[in-house]
Amino acid sequence: MPDTSRPLYRLLHELDERFDQLMASIEQAATLYEATLPSTWRFDGVNEPTWLRAALLDMWHQQHQDGRETRNYIALIAADEPLMTAFKEVNTAKHAISELLQRIKQSDPQALSDAKQRLPHRHPEVEHVLRQSGLARLHLKQCWRQLPIAEAPVARVRFAWYSSGRSIKRITVKEAEHKLMQLDTDAPHIRIQLSKLAGIPSSEPLAQVQNQAPLMRANLFFTEPLDDGHTRRALNIAMPLIVPAHEERLPHIKAPPLIPPAQRTRAKRRDEKLESEAFLPSLRVYRYR
Repeated sequence: MPDTSRPLYRLLHELDERFDQLMASIEQAATLYEATLPSTWRFDGVNEPTWLRAALLDMWHQQHQDGRETRNYIALIAADEPLMTAFKEVNTAKHAISELLQRIKQSDPQALSDAKQRLPHRHPEVEHVLRQSGLARLHLKQCWRQLPIAEAPVARVRFAWYSSGRSIKRITVKEAEHKLMQLDTDAPHIRIQLSKLAGIPSSEPLAQVQNQAPLMRANLFFTEPLDDGHTRRALNIAMPLIVPAHEERLPHIKAPPLIPPAQRTRAKRRDEKLESEAFLPSLRVYRYR
């Protein structure tokens, strides 16, 4: 019998309850959406009633999926007050799970992995999806990512691809050496890189570069200034953007190109400080010029 007095057991039991609350809030929002069919714009041009339910329930890793990747649902929904409230309740449930998962991770990292395996089996609909499509494992980022909600009526929305290019993180020679030592140190190419690293000053800063996928960005222009005086907001969009229904119609929408730009058009000022060839290719580490 499990020791129900243990703090970790109580946390896992609370996670079960919060996951149930999330599923209930998704069911409520999806059912209300399908019953009212509010004005909706979708980036992919497809608009059938059950798409939102599928988007909100998409919280699982697919087979062979990179764990860093997420599946996006770019859309805009003009929600009346009841539907807006339902979407906010989904966000509240997502936030509650995110907060609790962080506490469980701090308490026992292995328990977090165990929890991800057992949560899907609490709901027949989810388990059916897993069996039918071969999905596996709870995708934490997709589980807790929030629905973007505009705080006031919006006159127009301009969607645009945001190609952030590359993220650049400074690391020390010691940190780079530690990362290389985690790889196969018997491999010739790793030994070569360790030798190169030993040949530079230990105080020299290095840059680790990570290519980033393009993001969809929504620029919101409000019908009236907000309390802080601003008339616009910019949001990264991975889930449907929810705006208050204004005369039961969508705001003016400027749609983005179907395909993101191959590369960013702005000058890569930080990139220009780096050498053109990777110093440690296995780590994507560059030297500064």
